[in-house]
Amino acid sequence: MTPMDMLLTRASTDRLQDPAPAPAQLMDILATAMRAPDHGRLQPWRYVVIAGENRPALAERIVASMARVEPEAPAAKIEKRRSRFSTMPMIIALGMHLRPEHKIPLWEQEMCVAAGAMNILNALHTTGFGGVWVSGALVEDPILAADLGLSKLAGFLFVGTPDGAQHTPKRADPALFTAHWHGQPVTFGADKD
Repeated sequence: MTPMDMLLTRASTDRLQDPAPAPAQLMDILATAMRAPDHGRLQPWRYVVIAGENRPALAERIVASMARVEPEAPAAKIEKRRSRFSTMPMIIALGMHLRPEHKIPLWEQEMCVAAGAMNILNALHTTGFGGVWVSGALVEDPILAADLGLSKLAGFLFVGTPDGAQHTPKRADPALFTAHWHGQPVTFGADKD
């Protein structure tokens, strides 16, 4: 498979089983995040790896966070989160070490973290692993972030080996989202009803 084929076949999956990446593999995978665009070289990425017997403890913190930020969450949603955070082969908390006082705007710093996470998802795929980025109201909980040693969360990556053959969803035609500017405002096919 060519590198382009690898990029075009990557898809998020939460149908994951053991094994997760071994420590040396994981460091190589995480190293790809350091190749994300980083205006100002602020290196805002922070990663907390949760595996093995630590997963149920994280799941309980997730449930406690939900009680704070989603007090009306249905019991089924709470149990689904508890189960997923307890059983995924590996979880990587995506932290953001942001510097609001810096001349580089916060939105650029946040995009750098997002680009790093995408590089990790691509690297997981190219090494035979899989993953999915999950977020939600939990990322706004400063107590949960502090429990993980982070100042701000961007979400969590569930990581492992895909369970069975992976289905690559059909993606939209990029032509619908692309326009060539010739001095006048453009329109996009994706925006037409």
